[in-house]
Amino acid sequence: MTTTRRNFLKSASIAGVLTTFLSPVSTYGSMREESGKTHVLETEEKDEYLAGIKAELIKEWPNNRTVNLVFHGHSVPSGYFRTPDVETFQSYPFLLLKELKKIYPFAVINVILTCIGGENSEQGAKRFKKQVLNHRPDVLFVDYALNDRRISIEASHKAMEYMIKEGLKKKMKIILLTSTPDQKVDIKDKETDLQKLNNQLIDLAKKYQIGLVDNYAAFQKLVSSGEKIADYMSQVNHPNEKGHQVVANGIMKYF
Repeated sequence: MTTTRRNFLKSASIAGVLTTFLSPVSTYGSMREESGKTHVLETEEKDEYLAGIKAELIKEWPNNRTVNLVFHGHSVPSGYFRTPDVETFQSYPFLLLKELKKIYPFAVINVILTCIGGENSEQGAKRFKKQVLNHRPDVLFVDYALNDRRISIEASHKAMEYMIKEGLKKKMKIILLTSTPDQKVDIKDKETDLQKLNNQLIDLAKKYQIGLVDNYAAFQKLVSSGEKIADYMSQVNHPNEKGHQVVANGIMKYF
């Protein structure tokens, strides 16, 4: 966001016209329908999906409030690099926070991790109400695909769908994340279990009209351009800071 755009939004909020200016967003949900079919958010729609949250982020004291960003998932959002080392401030939730503070200097942003290393979505779903919803997320990020290879794709679908439905009941914004790479898996192969799980997340985002950050596609694009996955990894299945920055950059498109 440019300084001009930020100043405009700030002025609009103070004048009490921000809601009018963004009125298509307030009733928008997260996706439009075209020819009766939903689709993954396009660039301009990503800009609209969190419009209400961005309106909160530009408010100044004493009219602002704490905005809760909750990250639910496994070891990657937890910040594990080369296990057992946890590099919290180089992980994508906190790289995201750093980027957000550049454009929202008046915002009070609470980054909350409900992640557990080694966990899959079935396990995450079991503790969802007591350990995730209790934080009252403004935006919920869910990152489980990498570990959901340990359960069936049907079980993953059931668990993810449960968490999506429960989150939507609370009127929160939800953004699903496809997986970061595993160096044991050929990222160019479209038929791997990991790719199938990622495709399922894309389908769930379409079905429930929620947000999606397709990390796997971003890394596939890097490989297609000649980059080496190893340069983005701290160990076989955990990104390094450079890899986490790819994820943070994808999330920033919503802000």
